[in-house]
Amino acid sequence: MNETDSIIQTITVYLIPVLFAISLHEAAHGYVARYFGDPTAANEGRLTANPLRHIDPFGTVILPLILSLLHLPALGYAKPVPVDFGRLRNPKKQMALVAAAGPAANFAMGLGWMALWVVMIQALGMPPDDFFVKMAEAGYGVNSAMCIFNLIPLPPLDGGRIVTGILPMPLARKYAQIERYGMYVFIGLILMMQFGLLTGFLVGGMHFLQSIFYVLLYPLIFILS
Repeated sequence: MNETDSIIQTITVYLIPVLFAISLHEAAHGYVARYFGDPTAANEGRLTANPLRHIDPFGTVILPLILSLLHLPALGYAKPVPVDFGRLRNPKKQMALVAAAGPAANFAMGLGWMALWVVMIQALGMPPDDFFVKMAEAGYGVNSAMCIFNLIPLPPLDGGRIVTGILPMPLARKYAQIERYGMYVFIGLILMMQFGLLTGFLVGGMHFLQSIFYVLLYPLIFILS
């Protein structure tokens, strides 16, 4: 297989998992924000699984592809769902819950993709190199990566907002100021991955998360074995 064929295969295998991992991650933020009193995302039509409402051409498609070709976790981002934290009933506490909704959605999707992978391998007897088996594998890999990456405790990542919601107010205000440098934080994290300074943490976190998926799916695996 030449390099062009390899790139096309990577795109086709990862496209659907990446689009839905990012879209449902963002929609989850909006749903939880609406539950706690902020309808901003709903009013702008962002409470949808339709990827076209969430796609950022570079962050959603190009960046994950580049990272996967560099053998790094296929991370990406979408257009952030707008949240007016001031409209939440308890802004400080509920900001953390709104932030946690995105990684929680990735956890659920990762579990779902692995369940599909188990069914295809064990119940249907499909070979490991089948296109749909590879897509399911990409699905739980991408969602594992997104969940762990977004839990890094630095604003503007979800983990940073969770920490901000937990800290006492004086510290929370200071910590939240990191968010104004969000693009530099993201670039710095990508560079750390490129030079291997963050890869161990991410890969280890992904393996740990996937081991949780395996434990949760063990009854299904047992039934199909």
